[in-house]
Amino acid sequence: MEKRKIINWRVEGMTCSNCALGVTRFLEKKGQKSVVVDFASDEVQFDYVGEEDLDSLAKGIEKLGYNVEKEVKQEDKEGSFISKLTSLEKKFYFTLFFTIPLFSHMFLPFHFLHNPLVQLILCIPVFLVGFAFFGRSALSSLRAGVPNMDVLIFIGSTAAFVYSLAGTIAFWGTPEVGNYLFYETSAMIITLVLMGNVLEQKAVKKTTTALSELAKLKVETARLVKTENGQQIEKIVSLSKVEAGDILNVLSGEAVPVDGEIIKGEANINEAMISGESVPVEKKKGDAVIGSTLCESGNFRMKATAVGEEMVLSRIIRMVKDARSEKPSVQKLADKISGIFVPLVLTIALATFLVWFFLIDVSFARSLMISIAVLVIACPCALGLATPTAVMVGVGRAAKKGILIKGGETMEVFSKIKYIVFDKTGTLTTGKFSLKAKKVLEGTEKKFDSILYAIESKSTHPLASSLMSSLEQPLKLADLTDIKEVKGKGMTAKSKDGVVLAGSFAWMREKGISVEPGHNIYLAIDKTCLGWVDLEDQIRSNVSETIEFFKSRGIEPVILSGDLKERTHSIATELGVEKYYAEKLPEEKLDVIKRLKLNGKTAMVGDGINDAPALALADVGVSLGNATEVAIQSSQIVLLSSDFSVLKHAFEVNRHTLLTIKQNLFWAFFYNAFAIPVASMGMLSPMIAALSMAFSDVIVIGNSLRLKIKKIGFSSPNKNLKAKPGKMPTDIKTKEAMGV
Repeated sequence: MEKRKIINWRVEGMTCSNCALGVTRFLEKKGQKSVVVDFASDEVQFDYVGEEDLDSLAKGIEKLGYNVEKEVKQEDKEGSFISKLTSLEKKFYFTLFFTIPLFSHMFLPFHFLHNPLVQLILCIPVFLVGFAFFGRSALSSLRAGVPNMDVLIFIGSTAAFVYSLAGTIAFWGTPEVGNYLFYETSAMIITLVLMGNVLEQKAVKKTTTALSELAKLKVETARLVKTENGQQIEKIVSLSKVEAGDILNVLSGEAVPVDGEIIKGEANINEAMISGESVPVEKKKGDAVIGSTLCESGNFRMKATAVGEEMVLSRIIRMVKDARSEKPSVQKLADKISGIFVPLVLTIALATFLVWFFLIDVSFARSLMISIAVLVIACPCALGLATPTAVMVGVGRAAKKGILIKGGETMEVFSKIKYIVFDKTGTLTTGKFSLKAKKVLEGTEKKFDSILYAIESKSTHPLASSLMSSLEQPLKLADLTDIKEVKGKGMTAKSKDGVVLAGSFAWMREKGISVEPGHNIYLAIDKTCLGWVDLEDQIRSNVSETIEFFKSRGIEPVILSGDLKERTHSIATELGVEKYYAEKLPEEKLDVIKRLKLNGKTAMVGDGINDAPALALADVGVSLGNATEVAIQSSQIVLLSSDFSVLKHAFEVNRHTLLTIKQNLFWAFFYNAFAIPVASMGMLSPMIAALSMAFSDVIVIGNSLRLKIKKIGFSSPNKNLKAKPGKMPTDIKTKEAMGV
């Protein structure tokens, strides 16, 4: 069996999605698994398959033109200016130092700056940096089969330098040499593109602030309680030393170090960093606590249950990182165009040179400069940046509200849904039941309670848990054996009087037991119903306004429940939901989702555990108020907050992110459609073209950053789409849904 471990490296020098793709393909070619490359944060993560030495892998990446830092260190805030510069920034400032005097000969009256030898000396350091940086990247992209922007920059800068060098040698000492000197063009192309990359790098970093803020929440130390020589002592240790099962102390004002369970004491915990809710939650013995949440008051002792990458915060960070690498289908066209873009631009540049030199009959130097301008102004990077930068900001903004979104594809689908299906119990309602009514039909109330309590105490269903908290435990429980839970139906057991059943109306009818409809739990022995109990549940706050919000967007709400028809009808009436499905078993819920999907994109909102199959089958599964592993695995969107209205925010963030992506792609296409013809007509110099190309990327990123502060409202844009008053909801139990 292959031995694997997760490797995290910082790789500097990646400037676009094509760079990331080249590194990804290299590592996958070397047999590494689960490769995730994020050019925005310079992060490379993969499952290391130990067939090749890690040093060899690092050297291979460096041969592609990037710098690998194996041990990611925190920034040294006390360091010098130079020590804080990135590798890309150092290259830019180095080239700028030589480019400024080289370029200044065009407007400064210093004769020596016009000397060909001086210009050559000033240009050589800049050209060598550009040759190494853009040349290696261009070559690696060609090998990977994904030619990038650096191919165009390398050809353009090299053509200007070689033409100037050839003219300098051929016409040295003659007045004609001045007609061949374009050293400043070569240097300016390299320096301006490096400047654009630096600006782009800084701007892209700003799109990842939400992720860095999440990472900063991680606690560094913990109060570890150990027993030594029969006495308990407390030691402050690094968080890396804490293991599952360890006992930890948490004092007032401190952050909870890891996920765990309180074993002693009480506290008020602020869980805003997870749920977005600022009101502290009261915690006592037996309650779960989440790592990095704040103990505002109280002290407690806890048992660690999850550490490191298994903690809730770590899973959130991992999920946000994964989300940024997923592309929506709207990006597929841009990716296809990017794949043929560089060869197309090279063809246009060559055609431009031939037309100007042979047909229009201008000088070789002029034709060359026009074709170089065409090479330099083209910008496939903007196409590559359009989606990931918007997704980064959108996912980050949502994460701050306790909304976890699994990538760009999810954003696109959720913003286009036609149906939003809600589970009832625990989703539309609080899931906290109380006993409303009880009726004993056979035997005594004492016997009824003892049997009911004995069998339901073994159930894992939420209704059973609520019933146990509402009933008083009898002094003596019924003697039951072979107690089993029948999923979606109820409980069965054996007693001296016969087979005991406790469950739904449908199950009782299935077993041939005569019962009246309309109650939650029936209790029977053999074919005789002993009685029934009713439980009541409260609708969550903000549910009604959230449903009206989706209706105002033209999205049809549907209730899908395993509860009784009467109770589901009552909830649907109260919330103004016209269509509902009642008394549905888990497998029947899947059939409903399948039928709805035939008519349009369908989202399913559930608790992430009981509804996991339906959540997974829906086009978008939304898990409400649940951060369990089941929720994260089965849902595309996880809402950590118990506030139902956050669902509106999730929809609007997705919609505005998709809108931003479309705006970015429009600008990227428009820029190239306009800029390349202008350059080919000889209206731009190579230097202006390089400057324009650099800022086109920054414009795309700037539009993405606008999403960070953009006001997202929840007003109803079309009041006519709201449900008509007095219209009764329709049960879809026995007929095909919505004409399917």
